[in-house]
Amino acid sequence: MSVFRRRSASWSILWVVCACWPATAGAAHPAAPAPSPIFVHEEQRWSVPEGSPLRSRIQVVEVRDDALPDRVPVPAVVEADPGRSVNVLPPFSGRLLRLPVRLGDHVERGQPVAELSSPDLTQAFADLDKAHDALALARKARDRARAVLDAGGNAAKDLEQADSAVNQAQTEDERAAARLRALGFDPQHLPAEPVVRLEAPIAGTVTAVASAAGGFVSDPTAALLTISNLDAVWVSALVPENLLGQVRPGQPVDVQLAAFPERLLHGKVGTLAAVLDPDTRRTRVRIPFANPGGALRPNMFGTATFSFARGRQVRLPQSALMMINDTISVFVETAPWQFERREVEIGSEDAQGVRVLKGLRAGQRVILRGGVLLND
Repeated sequence: MSVFRRRSASWSILWVVCACWPATAGAAHPAAPAPSPIFVHEEQRWSVPEGSPLRSRIQVVEVRDDALPDRVPVPAVVEADPGRSVNVLPPFSGRLLRLPVRLGDHVERGQPVAELSSPDLTQAFADLDKAHDALALARKARDRARAVLDAGGNAAKDLEQADSAVNQAQTEDERAAARLRALGFDPQHLPAEPVVRLEAPIAGTVTAVASAAGGFVSDPTAALLTISNLDAVWVSALVPENLLGQVRPGQPVDVQLAAFPERLLHGKVGTLAAVLDPDTRRTRVRIPFANPGGALRPNMFGTATFSFARGRQVRLPQSALMMINDTISVFVETAPWQFERREVEIGSEDAQGVRVLKGLRAGQRVILRGGVLLND
């Protein structure tokens, strides 16, 4: 009996639990309150509600304008002054026997810089010899014609023809001698070998060499080498076409060379090239500099910075600008902690910030930092 009673009691408890189970299992727990949004986005407007953690991470500032000039940097390169540079040309084609100077060497005026041999020079020597012989022969013929005429055995016209032959031979002799003088030879004291020695026409530095000893020179119009006086040089600034109308001779320019980053050169615009480069659409603006120590060397690269006067314009730090789908925009505050996205057009950039040409005015408030959090 005791076992039966215990089993009956167990079944009674199980029945009570099962009867109560649906009521307790189906009961819902109270719903937790939804968290407040960190910002609200509706079309082109963003709101940052009170209590949002973004309020401590977003910095809003008032936009100001100024009348500071635009400082526009452009690439620049050092060049030799063409007015102080001379090309040494071969007087004729031939073989280059010696080239005793190298690129970068300093030469004095009159210093030998090349030796050249050529069949043309040999021909020039032979032409002078032939002219001398022809002149001597014409003079002898004239003397004989005069003697015969004096003896009554010749006509006057024969003497006239002899005088004309002497004049022609004299002219040819002078032409042959003048050609040799132009090549640097004294017709009265010709060397034994037909070799022309080219001399430096000015004192300066060898800035270009186009051939080497042993080579054959076939183009008399092509320079063997170039000598430049580097006591004064040009810095050529490559100015884009859209800025060309604002550049004037005498305008101040700051130049900084890669070789001397700690040194700032102050110059003025000298001349502007008459044509633009068809590929880069840039013009060479030349800025002259004295170079007594030779520190500025041709082909040094650097930056030339021009200052262009502007009216009052809005400036913004780069951190305020947002790039969305190839457009640049800023967040403008329309009410406390309410913002709109505005597209802007920017201009030049310098240490003070970026110029805003369109889309913003002074006095408006924009997000300086943290705008990317709204963008996300």
